Amino acid sequence: MSELRFVHVAAGRGMRRVGSLEEALAARAGGGYIWVDAFDPAREELAAVAGRLGVHPLVVEDCFDSNQVPKVEDYPGHTFILCNRYLYRDRRLAVEEVDLVLGRDFLITVGGRGGGFPPTFERIEAIAGRALATIERGPDFLLHTVLDAAVDGKVDAIEPLEDDIEAAEDGVLRDTSGFKLEGLVELRRALLALRKSLFHEREILVKICRRDSPFVSEEAIYHFRDVYDHLAKFFEFTEMNRDILANLTEMHLSLINNRMARVANRTNRTVRRLTLITTIFMPLSLLAGIGGMSEWSMMTGPEHWRLAYPVFLAAMALIGAASYFLLKRVERREGNHRERP
Repeated sequence: MSELRFVHVAAGRGMRRVGSLEEALAARAGGGYIWVDAFDPAREELAAVAGRLGVHPLVVEDCFDSNQVPKVEDYPGHTFILCNRYLYRDRRLAVEEVDLVLGRDFLITVGGRGGGFPPTFERIEAIAGRALATIERGPDFLLHTVLDAAVDGKVDAIEPLEDDIEAAEDGVLRDTSGFKLEGLVELRRALLALRKSLFHEREILVKICRRDSPFVSEEAIYHFRDVYDHLAKFFEFTEMNRDILANLTEMHLSLINNRMARVANRTNRTVRRLTLITTIFMPLSLLAGIGGMSEWSMMTGPEHWRLAYPVFLAAMALIGAASYFLLKRVERREGNHRERP
C-alpha cells in the first residue's frame, strides 16, 4: 500500500509530522529541514515530490529500476544513495532496495518494494527518542541514522545465516549420506548476494567519509565512520563463511568419495574371492565331467573302479590345492611389486 509521510525537523522542536508537502515546505521556511518517507510509492507520486524539491528525474527512474547494486551519485542540488536491507528466512535471503536523496535542507527515503520490511519511518520513529538530538542537527545526520539502522538491521539476516552454516557443518559430519548438497548451494547463494551488497555499500561509505558529497558536513563524517566499521565487520563475516562453505563442500564430496571407495574395495574383495574359487574349480569341474562318463572306466577297466576312482579324486584334490597355492603366490608377488617405491 502506497504511503507518503512528510516530517518537519527543526532544532529544539523535534520531529513533527505534517499532512502534506505544502505544509512541510511552509514549516521549513521557518527553519529546519524536510524529511519525506515514501513507502511503496507510485511513480507519479514520487515524481511530484521530486519535482517540488528539485530532484533530478533520473533519480526517480533509479528508484523504480530493480536489481541495481548499491551506489552513490552526486547531482548539482542533491546526492542519491542506494543501499539494501535484508530479511533471511528458510534459507532465503530477501532484499529490499532503499533509496535516499540528500539535499541541503531535505531528505527523501524510498522503500517498501520488498515484502516483509517495515517502513523506514517506523524504524526511525522507534529510535527517535535516543537519537533526536542528533537528527535535529541536519538532514545529513538523519541520513546517518537511516543508514545506521539499515546496517544494524543486517544482523537480523546475518545471525540466522551463520546458524544455518554451523548446522550444515554439523550435518556434514554427523550424517554424510543423508546430507543434501543443495542446502550448501542455497547458503552459498544467499551469502554471495549479501557479500555483493556489502562490498558496494562499503564503497558508498568510503565516498561519504571522504566528503565527495557537499551535503555531508564535517561534523557528520565521524558518525558515518562508525557505520563503515560495521559494514567492514559484516563483509569480513561473508569472506570467512564463504571459505567455510567451500571447505564444507569439499569435505562432503571427500567423505562421499571415501564411502564409495570403501564400498568399491569390499566389492573388489568379494569379486577376488569368487574369482579365486572359480579358477580353482574350473579344471576340477572339467575332470569331474570326464570322470563321470564311461571313458574313465574304459581307460582303467571296469574291474579296477574301486582303485581308479579314489586315485581320480585324490588327483583332483592335488590339482585344486596346487591351483590355490599357485594363485596365492602370484597374488603375493603382485602385492610386493606394488609396495616397492
